[in-house]
Amino acid sequence: MLGVDACEFGGQVLELLWLTVCYGGLMTDKNNLPIEEEEDEHNLNYNPPARKSLQEIQELDKDDESLVKYKQTLLGPETIMAGYLCGPSVKVTRLTLLCDDASESITMDLTGDLNALKEKNFSLQEGVKYRLKIHFQVKREIVSGLKYRHVTYRKGVRLSKAVCMVGSYGPRAEEQEFLCPLDETPKGMMSRGQYQIKSCFVDDDKNVYLSWEWNLNVSKDLN
Repeated sequence: MLGVDACEFGGQVLELLWLTVCYGGLMTDKNNLPIEEEEDEHNLNYNPPARKSLQEIQELDKDDESLVKYKQTLLGPETIMAGYLCGPSVKVTRLTLLCDDASESITMDLTGDLNALKEKNFSLQEGVKYRLKIHFQVKREIVSGLKYRHVTYRKGVRLSKAVCMVGSYGPRAEEQEFLCPLDETPKGMMSRGQYQIKSCFVDDDKNVYLSWEWNLNVSKDLN
């Protein structure tokens, strides 16, 4: 399947820079954070880093030429762009389902009417492997600890939850992408049918940049 792409690698390196210039201690990952905020978050032994603005990070170690060049490579020479000074720091634009066994990828536009997604059915065959790709833009400031979460329901009953740690990203004019780990649709006669999925895109500060619902129909075949 697909490996680690450039955007994912850049996000990982940017997170290392964030750790290096903002704080020196190790931090515990938040990989098991459930989608519901009220569930056991206090048991994770996790303390988010102190927030620093992009300007503060750029001012750090100004005399260290190698670090200055490193930050310019990651953040770009002009990271605060006209038209990016208002609205949320992160704009989620699309979610794509990639499946080698499907005739084409499934893409949902997240910039329009999100209620319309509840009325649509996206279909995959049972027992096939697929990956989710998230498309988003980061504006103005570095955003720490982005995560994609979703909870899957069937006939009103909660079945499972998933959390993907996306990482930390700096502002860019272009859209960025993150590829979630490989997953597989349910298999078997009892597993066929419609699933309701509640998705959201959040960060370490519990800012919810987007929350939406969509339906996935799992069938024996797509013919």
